[in-house]
Amino acid sequence: MQNYFNYFTEIEERFQRRRGSLLLLSTLDWALIDTWREAGIPLEAALRGIDSAFDKYDARKGRSRVRRINGLAYCAQEVLAAAEDMREAAVGAAPAAQDAARSGLEQERIAAHLEACAAQMAPHGRQELAAAAEPLRAMAVEVRRRQPDLEDLERRLTAMEQKLLAILIAGAEDSEMLELRRRAAEELAPYRSRMPVTQIRQVEQQFLQKMLLEKAHLPRLSLFYMSQQ
Repeated sequence: MQNYFNYFTEIEERFQRRRGSLLLLSTLDWALIDTWREAGIPLEAALRGIDSAFDKYDARKGRSRVRRINGLAYCAQEVLAAAEDMREAAVGAAPAAQDAARSGLEQERIAAHLEACAAQMAPHGRQELAAAAEPLRAMAVEVRRRQPDLEDLERRLTAMEQKLLAILIAGAEDSEMLELRRRAAEELAPYRSRMPVTQIRQVEQQFLQKMLLEKAHLPRLSLFYMSQQ
């Protein structure tokens, strides 16, 4: 995927630029971007879809008063349409080779990100969660020793995060999970008519996972959340 590790930030910047303000993306918005990434939607398709949604919004706005776009989910249908158009047009197109240096993903910066995640995990009150700090430090050592396979590293981090989420879900009270699901349903309500059922379910799941990690003060174990500085 082009600009693989800039996926989140480029979508955020395009949405903010088209909206004309630095509106911070919500938990729901980040969860939606996660579903696009996991579905393999190219960055270019996401950006085209956002532009298309705003172009249509602007055209309607000239004829009648329409409330402002306040969430990325408003663009969901156009993003999926753009992805389908790109798939149909991609005849014999070869994926671009990964180039870590060109993407700015220096080994030291990746290692520092892993160590920062480990530092956030280490003092956790639950031993089974704090234990994840050591494997993260070991990954940082590996990265400094040689240029990593970024896709393999991302898969390892995803597997680790899924284990942490399983622990959190198993230890959560029923009332806590019900409240998180209520919040997810509440935030998704305005967009249900604009999103396929399968995508709504994916976004709900991503929302719950993100909120569980935030509530436990745990980092997202993904290079997608690495600082761009």
